[in-house]
Amino acid sequence: MKKYFLTLTLLVFAMAAFAADAVSWSYRLVGDNTASPAIEATATVTPGYHLYSQDNPAGGSNPLVFYFDLKGCTLDGKTVANKAYTKEFDDTFEVDQHFYTGTVTFTQKLKPTDKNFSVDVEIKGQACNDSGCVQIFGSHSFKGTSPVAAAKEETAEEAKKDAEEASVDALAEMTDSLQRSEGFMTPAANLSGVSADQSWWENVEAELKVFSDDPDQQGRSLWYIFIAGFIGGLIALVTPCVWPMIPMTVSFFLKQNKSKKKSVMTAVVYGLSIIVIYVALGLIVTALFGASALNELATSALFNIIFFLLLVVFAISFMGGFELTLPSSWTNKMDSKVDATTGYLSIFFMAFTLVLVSFSCTGPIIGTLLVEAAATSNFVSPAIGMFGFALALALPFSIFAMFPTMLKSMPKSGGWMNTVKVVLGFLELALALKFLSVADLAYGWRILDREVFVSLWIVIFALLGVYLLGKITFPHDDKVEKVSVTRFMLACISFAFAIYMLPGLWGAPLKSISAFSPPISTQDFSLYEGDVHAQVDDYEEGMKLAQQLGKPVLVDFSGYGCVNCRKMEAAVWTDPEVKASIDNDFVLITLMVDEKKALPEPIKVTEKDGTVRTLRTYGDKWSYLQRSKFGANAQPFHVIVDNNGKPLAPAFVYKEDIPGYKRFLNQGIENYKK
Repeated sequence: MKKYFLTLTLLVFAMAAFAADAVSWSYRLVGDNTASPAIEATATVTPGYHLYSQDNPAGGSNPLVFYFDLKGCTLDGKTVANKAYTKEFDDTFEVDQHFYTGTVTFTQKLKPTDKNFSVDVEIKGQACNDSGCVQIFGSHSFKGTSPVAAAKEETAEEAKKDAEEASVDALAEMTDSLQRSEGFMTPAANLSGVSADQSWWENVEAELKVFSDDPDQQGRSLWYIFIAGFIGGLIALVTPCVWPMIPMTVSFFLKQNKSKKKSVMTAVVYGLSIIVIYVALGLIVTALFGASALNELATSALFNIIFFLLLVVFAISFMGGFELTLPSSWTNKMDSKVDATTGYLSIFFMAFTLVLVSFSCTGPIIGTLLVEAAATSNFVSPAIGMFGFALALALPFSIFAMFPTMLKSMPKSGGWMNTVKVVLGFLELALALKFLSVADLAYGWRILDREVFVSLWIVIFALLGVYLLGKITFPHDDKVEKVSVTRFMLACISFAFAIYMLPGLWGAPLKSISAFSPPISTQDFSLYEGDVHAQVDDYEEGMKLAQQLGKPVLVDFSGYGCVNCRKMEAAVWTDPEVKASIDNDFVLITLMVDEKKALPEPIKVTEKDGTVRTLRTYGDKWSYLQRSKFGANAQPFHVIVDNNGKPLAPAFVYKEDIPGYKRFLNQGIENYKK
């Protein structure tokens, strides 16, 4: 029996020591000898631990509870933290947990009812890390004085009654929580007395223009899609369907025309014809879907799944599973048009024939490019992307016609071109996962969390390295007798990239793939604590919280399918100074414009052009807020507002500029203080 009690005693002391290591408390009484004293309890949370908030939702870990034994004073309001909690989905409890990390101070205001007062505070809660959870305990006693006016004094009996009622209420709430193994209350419960303000939704475009330096985000996105198209065209050049056609076509032009000038002109017209054909294809895509539908395509689960399956089919085709070919009748018809016409029209039909013949190689590249163009949510993107692609494809025909001697220096056709196709197949397979991830995030399926995505990419690029070393062969590959230096170097790069991604399984940021991978918040196990989490994902609730805490609001309009949003989060928000400022000086509200969660009931709104529209999802609501209040419709879009919803700094759109973002935050803070 003695041994049992000794073991039990040691266990109790060990648990107490464990809890002390998880969270340490410090206390102070501020405003002593005034009419408005307050108690501050500061928790220092050990790295790796989460201290759960007073408002942790039902079904989660035990919330933090404060008990007060009061003499000569009463509580003035509720206990308030100096910063907002972090919100993160917990797979174990299947709820969004609300917790604090680092240092957080809780303030409880007091109303003295007597000249001398005393307060005994006791704190209970829970802190958890990846290994387990511990119960948190803390206590302290305070004594103070206050020059309370006689007219406002309460009797000692009334003060004692108020204190007992407050303590009983807190105990009842804690008991109910423990009995249900659930949390305390919803975040809105801690915002009592703070009501929604209609001004939060008022248009502020004019005020925003006063600050705005308005970087041309739309121009940057179009440059991005043009460059992507141009690179796609260069890749298409070295495929087996196009490369052998260059010397054949140029030689035909040179032999058909005795004059070099006329040969060059013929080649230029041929190149322009290719550009016209592909740009027309881009315009047809826009005409079929319309400007507004492109953004819906970029965020729709159905279309993202279709894109995913389409890219998988392209990958299988590139790897030699089958050939993507257009009906032979189309090619034959174009050949007959070439024979039946003369002059520049004949050259145009020759270009059209090249487009049809090379489709088995260029089709997957074009398809991928059009999918990326749709994801930019800009209706001219398909045409711009096709222009870049066609320009790269057409240039060699004109250049070699001008300088025919360069034809001799062209690498000969061979098995290396099929290797290019297979490598593209691996890349298509990796890119396909991005589109599946967008649908997964938008609808909350959680089948492709970050660690699953990173694992698949590691496998894909490791296998690509093995293929380049000749250890894997596909149907149309030649046998690799010796590995060339080029293949060996590319294999090293592929293996190195796979190894680089390994730490991502434990939460490393992996900034180079942040634009493609799901956000780190979807990862079940993460040792990384340098990322920024939004305190709130609802606009009204965030504004209420900011009003209560007396902080400016950083509104982040984002999207699950937004590539540039992930880049900004990985490249800018992970800077220590930026992270510290966002965590401590602002209430961060992240609003996903492609969130598919349904609203409690549809909302009818009138757009600026008078169109009546029904908002059915939260994504619809946040997208309408961005358009109607700020006059913007692109993501990422960061704007700092005060507690009345008025802008305090110019909007910050996509730009990986850490010094510029710091200036943006500082300007918001300074104007808020004014």
